[in-house]
Amino acid sequence: MSEPKRLSAPVAPGGTIGILGGGQLGRMLSLAAARLGLKTHIFSDEADAPAYQVCDTHTHAAYGERTALETFAKRCDAITFEFENVPAETVAIVAALSPTSPGARALKTAQDRFEEKSFVARLGLTTPDFQAVDSEQSARAAFATIAGPAVLKTRRMGYDGKGQAKVTSADQAAQAYAAFRGAPCILERFVKFDYEASVIAARAIDGQFAAYDPPENIHENHILRRSIVPSRLSRRGIEKAVSLARAIADALDYVGVFAVELFVSGDALMVNEIAPRVHNSGHWTIDACLVSQFEQHIRAVAGWPLGHPGRHSNAVMENIIGEEAEHWPAYAARGAALHLYGKPEIRPGRKMGHFTKLTPLS
Repeated sequence: MSEPKRLSAPVAPGGTIGILGGGQLGRMLSLAAARLGLKTHIFSDEADAPAYQVCDTHTHAAYGERTALETFAKRCDAITFEFENVPAETVAIVAALSPTSPGARALKTAQDRFEEKSFVARLGLTTPDFQAVDSEQSARAAFATIAGPAVLKTRRMGYDGKGQAKVTSADQAAQAYAAFRGAPCILERFVKFDYEASVIAARAIDGQFAAYDPPENIHENHILRRSIVPSRLSRRGIEKAVSLARAIADALDYVGVFAVELFVSGDALMVNEIAPRVHNSGHWTIDACLVSQFEQHIRAVAGWPLGHPGRHSNAVMENIIGEEAEHWPAYAARGAALHLYGKPEIRPGRKMGHFTKLTPLS
């Protein structure tokens, strides 16, 4: 396999940023790139991906189609991805032909929950207790080691609560593993916490780092319902959250925007997950900051200086989920910033858009 290609100079206005994935994150990345005078080329295996509606060009092909990937890569000045489950082989193919960020190490780490937790633990950061599970017998043993309520998760794939099961006994752990049809899993201790928060941050090619104010996140049915800024984190808590995010980014030699999801108990912070991409809990930055997380990501992967992450307003971002999208006239009348993703089909639990309510800084 060829060595990854490096960016030798910033991508100038008029250049093309390639994006693997055509969902709402790819859509918002394309809109941010256009603001900077950059073009975008979306590569997706979806025939009607929402990002196609706003990009300059797109390729519809399977992520394993080498010829299509090579043609795509040769037409791009730099490449990124909008979701962490893009196949590693896909990234390797395009990275040999066009500078691709974030790098392979970040992707490999975030794609596997056990590798991710192990990486975070090696940095000396706190995570829920965890054990690898690869059989019904090891599921029972892992539960005995953790000795309390736990969550069994598939090591790969899964989001918004998919591929997870709460278990309260060794028998339940074994049954949950069997239900996942032998997929490699991780068992994590069930954590009691005051609330959830996240750090949305960016790291540039030269190591420059910038972090947004951490939002407080509220979930319903394992799906993010709303993000609130400012959060309840104290100034010291914010400093700790930003510091741990920087430690993660530097250790991965990360380039681009990423999120660190946190459990908060008093002043104690525990790392839940890392997302090597722009993140749902950072959508409020589009309307409350001069430089959104999407523009920040484009800046980083294109080799530009990072923008200032400060906000000019307090914000509450709320997702529009499933059939709620049918009430778009009511959302449009709310006096909030409305963002609809152009998805052709409404499905239960599907994120169809969001709106953000702004208030003056207090």
